[in-house]
Amino acid sequence: MKRLFFYTITIIIVFFSLLPFLWFVGTSLKTEVEVTAIPPVVIPAGSLDFYRSGIEKYNLLHFLTNSLIVSGISTLITLFISVFAGYAIARLRLRFKGVIMGALLTVSMFPQISIAGPVWRLLQSLGWLNSYQGLIFPYVTLTLPLGVWIVASFFRELPEELEDAAKVDGCTHFQILYKIILPLAAPGIFTASILVFIYAWNEFFFALLIMTRQAYQTLPVGIALFQGQYTLPWGEIAAASTVATVPLVLLVFFFQKRIVSGLSAGAVKG
Repeated sequence: MKRLFFYTITIIIVFFSLLPFLWFVGTSLKTEVEVTAIPPVVIPAGSLDFYRSGIEKYNLLHFLTNSLIVSGISTLITLFISVFAGYAIARLRLRFKGVIMGALLTVSMFPQISIAGPVWRLLQSLGWLNSYQGLIFPYVTLTLPLGVWIVASFFRELPEELEDAAKVDGCTHFQILYKIILPLAAPGIFTASILVFIYAWNEFFFALLIMTRQAYQTLPVGIALFQGQYTLPWGEIAAASTVATVPLVLLVFFFQKRIVSGLSAGAVKG
């Protein structure tokens, strides 16, 4: 009886959590008549007209490409720095190591609006407004604390005896890192990469602030600026939202075990 009650409550919670997602996916597959029908049409006709319209009229593929470029490069740079910084924090005998980790978390907690002005002025002085690097730079800065924290926590779980044995065999610190540590820490690095990519993919505030030209705007900003002649193009917005959301849902669904193992690294010792 308890198990039945648990599964019932779980199904209800999951259904209501997924309802908005399922609704705009269904809306993206409707026809123009079905979108404005009263009462609302629950089961769509399965039309792809809104997807074609989003690509042809609203440059959906262009925004998608910009998001892939910015998110992909931001993730690679963040991971590259996080691996070396995390290894140093996990293995080197640094003074004030706890203060450093606390400062990393503190930086990640700053509200975006509080740093928007200084970031904008800095990018303006560098001539990086309306450029890929102008958006990648803030993304790397904002996601680096999370990446370092996850990677360092996972490095701590690896036994130091492996590194001692490699040193006896004549390996340098760099060889130990890329031949031994990185393969063993793959789940933690993979977790950090997914979380960083999701943040960069979904981020809206800085993308709207920095990218004022359509040529460099990412998918969240592009969707927000979809305009119709008299009303908002709800069908195209639903189609674009589906394109932006489904890849992330599938990514988390297929790699949920690795994400959980990476996030739980350092939670239990022994």
